[in-house]
Amino acid sequence: NNGGANPWPGTDAGLLGRRHDPWFLECDPTDPNFTVPGGELQEGMVMSRLDSRLSLLNQLREPLDALERQVSTTVYDNYQQQAIDLVAGGRARKAFDMNEESDEMRDRYTRTKFGQGALLARRLVEAGVSLVQVQSITEDKSKPNSGGWDTHEKHSESLKGWLMPVLDQVYSTLILDLEERGLLDETLVCLATEFGHTPKINAKLGRDHWGRVFSIALAGGGIRGGMVYGSSDKHAGEPLDNPVTPADYLATVFHLMGYPPETMVHDVIGRPHPISRGKVVEALLS
Repeated sequence: NNGGANPWPGTDAGLLGRRHDPWFLECDPTDPNFTVPGGELQEGMVMSRLDSRLSLLNQLREPLDALERQVSTTVYDNYQQQAIDLVAGGRARKAFDMNEESDEMRDRYTRTKFGQGALLARRLVEAGVSLVQVQSITEDKSKPNSGGWDTHEKHSESLKGWLMPVLDQVYSTLILDLEERGLLDETLVCLATEFGHTPKINAKLGRDHWGRVFSIALAGGGIRGGMVYGSSDKHAGEPLDNPVTPADYLATVFHLMGYPPETMVHDVIGRPHPISRGKVVEALLS
């Protein structure tokens, strides 16, 4: 996440409970001194000393393990284990070491927050992380709309000037990079947004929020590729052919991950819920 509230609405685990929340990183991987917050041992701490502390912690927790653990305690344990894995696990720290990438590769991704975030995402996928989201909220606060996609003013200028050129290069570079490394066939890349923009331009030469029509690009694992599915009317205001709902999109993503839409998950009090109430868009599948 390179700006905005954290967690951004809709990005936590919701009814599944906090123990399933993703790990939110408020970071700027363009910084030459980029590190993961809390990812390094504190001054004076060495691995042998940390190992001794962890051993003592496990001994103290053994009596508790025989008792029924509270949900809040389980959530804490999950966060604690994530922190331990990051600090003590060499593979995790290695994945976040952006200095291992060549200047040429970093330039290919562009030296923007979004571009370096996409490069970091590729490194995390290589390290075995199963789900990564790169969230682009703000890029340059000196520009209209803080350089981001919420283009309530100067919409056309923003798109042509910096948003689309950067997106085009970053997205295409990520796809090619994954393909060159043999990862694309097993990695689903989703380029998505919250909503579209109004068909009409406002008084500030911008476009406002519009949930009726917007586009999503899919590539990689299980996607046919090289096609456009669906269309809008001539005003880009309403769906015209082959409309796809957010639930259909989600059902398709879960299908490609090996989960049918009718798969049930349970919330924090045990109630069952289908992972999606939509239908798989079969035409998109390879």
